[in-house]
Amino acid sequence: MRRALLASVLAPLALTAGSVVAQQAQPPSAMMPEHHEDAALQAALANPTRDDTAKARDAYRHPYEALTFWGLAPNMTVMEIEPGAGGWWLEILAPYAQATGGRYIAAQGDLGAPEVSDRARQSRAALQDSLAAYPSASIVDFGPRAGIDAPDNSVDMVLTARMFHNWARQEGRVDQYMAEFARVLKPGGVLAIEQHRSQDGLNVADTASTGYVPESWVIQAAQKAGLTLDARSEVNANPADTKDHPFGVWTLPPVRSSEGDGRTLTAEERARYDAIGESDRMTLRFRKPAA
Repeated sequence: MRRALLASVLAPLALTAGSVVAQQAQPPSAMMPEHHEDAALQAALANPTRDDTAKARDAYRHPYEALTFWGLAPNMTVMEIEPGAGGWWLEILAPYAQATGGRYIAAQGDLGAPEVSDRARQSRAALQDSLAAYPSASIVDFGPRAGIDAPDNSVDMVLTARMFHNWARQEGRVDQYMAEFARVLKPGGVLAIEQHRSQDGLNVADTASTGYVPESWVIQAAQKAGLTLDARSEVNANPADTKDHPFGVWTLPPVRSSEGDGRTLTAEERARYDAIGESDRMTLRFRKPAA
C-alpha cells in the first residue's frame, strides 16, 4: 500500500521537475534568501506520505525557502548527515531526488567501527527501511573512524541540520567533519547548514551544551576547511528566542522538555515557551571553490 501511494506521488513530481529556474547568489551579507520556483519541491512538500506532524513544522523550518536558498535542483546528488530514520529532511529530499533524476545519500553510523553499539545498528536498520521505497537512495558509513565513506568530489550538496552543538563537545570533531564535507563535495558544490544560533561572541564551550553555537564559530570552521561563505539567510531567524531556557533549546518545541534537575515547568511557563516556537537558527550556504 505504501509503495503504491509513493508511486502515485512520485509520478507528478517527475513531471514538474523541469520547472526550476536558476537565480544568481546573493552576497554573503544578504539577510534574506533568494528563491527560484521549483514545482517538484512543492509537490514533495505536499507528499501525502509525509507525516502530518512533520508538515506542521514547515511553518517554523521553512523547507521550501531554505532548500531553494541552498540551491537544490533536479539531478543533484544530495548527502544528508545523520538524518535519522524517518528524518524530517529525509522525507522531503529522498522523494525529490527520486523524482528528479537525482540521488539521496544518508551518511549515518559507522558499522565498521569496533565499538559500534546495538542502538546504532538498530538505527541504521530503521533508516534502511525508511529508504526502501527509493531506489536512488543509499546509506554510507559516517563517524570518527570512517569519516564519510564516499569518494572525493562526488556530491553536489551536503546538508547538516542541528548537529554542531553535539560535535562541538568532542575535541577535534568539527574540524574533522568539515574537512570531510569539503572532500566529498564536487568543485562548486554546496555545504548547507541549519543550526541553533547562540548570541555571537560567546564561547562555544559554554553554549554547546544548551544546543546553541555562535554563527561566527561555524563560519570560521567551514572556512578553515577551505569552503567559502556564499550566502547567509535569516529565513529561520526567531527574535523571540532568548536562548536562556532552563533545559536549553530542548525547552522549546518540538522537544518541549519540561522537567529535570529538580525543576518542573508550571503550566504558565510551558505555555510561554511554546509561544516562542522553534529556535533562532542560522541558515548558511558555503561553496567548495571550483577546481
